[in-house]
Amino acid sequence: MKTFLIVLLVLVGAVVAVKLLPLALAPVIFVLGLLLLIGGLLVGGAAATVAAGLALLVSLLVGGLLLLVVLSPLWIPVLAIVGLIALIKRASAKSA
Repeated sequence: MKTFLIVLLVLVGAVVAVKLLPLALAPVIFVLGLLLLIGGLLVGGAAATVAAGLALLVSLLVGGLLLLVVLSPLWIPVLAIVGLIALIKRASAKSA
């Protein structure tokens, strides 16, 4: 009879614990939700920072490309002359 009472008390304790589990876990769920919100805000802030950095990098690259395009009437002929001189030097060095 004693074993039956022990099993019955354990069973009643388990039912009470299961019924009170949401009440006991409410603070844990609240804290986890708060941490999830803070993590989402931090990730959003990091994403915004990365997006701003990429926008700055793209604007610098576009500016450099624009500068190259604007100055191309100067550097393309200079590059052609330098290449021609290097070709002549290389050809004369092989024949000597």
